[in-house]
Amino acid sequence: MTQTIKHQLSFPQAPEAVWGFITQQELLELWLMRNDFKPIVGYEFTFRTSPKPERSFDGVMHCKVLEITPFKTLSYTWACGPGDGSFTIESVVSWRLEAAGSGTTLYLEHAATEKTSDLAHFNMFDAGWEMLIPRIAKLLNDKENGHTNA
Repeated sequence: MTQTIKHQLSFPQAPEAVWGFITQQELLELWLMRNDFKPIVGYEFTFRTSPKPERSFDGVMHCKVLEITPFKTLSYTWACGPGDGSFTIESVVSWRLEAAGSGTTLYLEHAATEKTSDLAHFNMFDAGWEMLIPRIAKLLNDKENGHTNA
């Protein structure tokens, strides 16, 4: 059985402003995790966070860009596990941006594949996304107000 996590958030900024926060390495690091992301189809990259040995998680998400349509869609694989070369979570993260007046609606879909053996750990990502995605709004607002962190 597969699981899918879905979130959406609206921003007063145009899609071009929001886009950078899901495609630029430095901006991703401000709200999500350390990474070596590049917006190139086929590019393999990692997100890195603190390991959680009690969850058989080494803190590294192994990813590969699947699709990119500038200012509209981005998707990549997302696999993680205990760090022994095996993965207990294999999933796909998909972002979609839609213009909404002068602003943007951002949609996230994070879908576990049938290869995911640790659905309990995968389902914990839901709360993580719920906490992290709103940070984009704060960073965009800070940027608009002349703060230097974004």
